[in-house]
Amino acid sequence: MEKTIIRAESRGHVNFGWLDTWHTFSFGEYHNRERMHFGALRVVNDDFIAAGGKFPPHPHNNMEIITIVLSGKVEHQDSLGNKEYIKAGEIQVMSAGSGIVHSEANPSLEEALSLFQIWIYPREQNLAPCYATRNFISQLQTLKNQWQLLVSPLQNNEQLMINQDAYLSLGEFDDSTILHSYQLNSSTNGLFLMVVEGSIKIENELLEPRDAIMVVDAYKLQFKIEKRTRILAIEVPILLR
Repeated sequence: MEKTIIRAESRGHVNFGWLDTWHTFSFGEYHNRERMHFGALRVVNDDFIAAGGKFPPHPHNNMEIITIVLSGKVEHQDSLGNKEYIKAGEIQVMSAGSGIVHSEANPSLEEALSLFQIWIYPREQNLAPCYATRNFISQLQTLKNQWQLLVSPLQNNEQLMINQDAYLSLGEFDDSTILHSYQLNSSTNGLFLMVVEGSIKIENELLEPRDAIMVVDAYKLQFKIEKRTRILAIEVPILLR
């Protein structure tokens, strides 16, 4: 197993006032040749959007874009005619395909908005753009010490589908007496794990909030917790087609 740890404070950071954002990989004004992508995983942005803040309409193409709202709600509008409010516990997947224009805003004039935005390179290029959301609130509130699969390449009613052999899960763990693990779906995939809140220990390494670990050449990653902990797991192909 080969692993790389990314400490929260080592990420790129830009504060525009209305947007306070942390970049795990090179993005916008942040450029780090050592952190361009992790296999098919291109972007993990940790965004805090002030009340009334807005990303104006902007284009995307050939990228799978996943938004996870942590607190507050986001107003989404796009060139497909979608307009929707997405709140904490809801997940959005936008397959940009051959091209889409969208905007995102914090509609609240009082409450800040916190979200993760994740970009993944697609398996196929120039498909028709599409958009979907799903509510995972009840599952995330009741499922403990297990992974809740949110996004996968499978088309079913259990999770959102993505145009890539990638899997995105959230887990909330509160049992410190056992060894927890993530089992990869494919031996050719790598695993990106980020601590959302709490802390985990992997071998002798302690990961605290917003710390992340990237793992390749492993079929399972084991970890322990000491307190209630929430973790984001993104499993992606390492070799791009």
